Amino acid sequence: MKKNGIKHQVAKQFPLIDDFIQHLWLEKGLSQNTQSAYQTDLSQFAHYLASLQLELETAQPDHIRGFLAQLNAQNVGKPSVARKLSCLRKFYHFLILEKLIAQDPTRLIESPKRGKSLPKVLSEQEVDALLDAPNLEDYLELRDKAMLELLYATGLRVSELVSLQYEQINLNHGLVRVIGKGNKERLVPLGEVAREFIQVYLKFSRPQLNSQQSPVLFLSKRGQQMTRQTFWHRIKAYAIRVNITSDLSPHTLRHAFATHLVNHGADLRVVQSLLGHSDLSTTQIYTHVAKERLQQLHQQHHPRAK
Repeated sequence: MKKNGIKHQVAKQFPLIDDFIQHLWLEKGLSQNTQSAYQTDLSQFAHYLASLQLELETAQPDHIRGFLAQLNAQNVGKPSVARKLSCLRKFYHFLILEKLIAQDPTRLIESPKRGKSLPKVLSEQEVDALLDAPNLEDYLELRDKAMLELLYATGLRVSELVSLQYEQINLNHGLVRVIGKGNKERLVPLGEVAREFIQVYLKFSRPQLNSQQSPVLFLSKRGQQMTRQTFWHRIKAYAIRVNITSDLSPHTLRHAFATHLVNHGADLRVVQSLLGHSDLSTTQIYTHVAKERLQQLHQQHHPRAK
């Protein structure tokens, strides 16, 4: 099939994919990021099927296996392959509900086994250096200081931080009301240091940024909600400023928050609640991180460890 023919055939599938995404949004309240990821996954699978002169409704188990084999040949990571298969499972379940197909082609497909991928975690000293990096004389860096302190104090996702509304924070009671994945709400306590810098930000920085009377707590230079990407770039700039060479991710301070709590004896179910994890098994990764860190310290400092 010619390239233009493949594009045309894939385009014919877009309304069906859009119906599925709309269904997910209505039923599950999935975030925009998850919706975009599923849209990309299904478009990619539709392209694969179009190259075989097939459509989404006509896919069989062997076509699913062929698609997964192609991903493996392209060295796509196991977590990404697992997510794409999960997306296909949801999609074909939707088609059955809509009575568009009789059988689910993913029903006999095994999910790829995923090894434990431990998140990279900054040490407490590195976190201190990162949090102290902003110049408090600059009103934008003062804002960043408040954001960094809040991230480390609460373990919020960056997406939750940048979308946080002014009314969601209660400094008198030291609480943040967080709207997490699936529109699930949780209350997270603030520490004294984070409360102090948020108050300073509200007094000196936010009035200079709030030209549009926005309800968003942390505002960009233009008085609008900051993007995740913009704040992530600022985190990386501060890390470079204080010579932190560890691999960073947008969840760096979230991982540090959880791991340092576990290191200091916090109950795992408390950490689960603070992070907004629906399943305890998701939180248990931090016990492995803590154990790995203890082993490293033992090997580094114990006279008979080597």
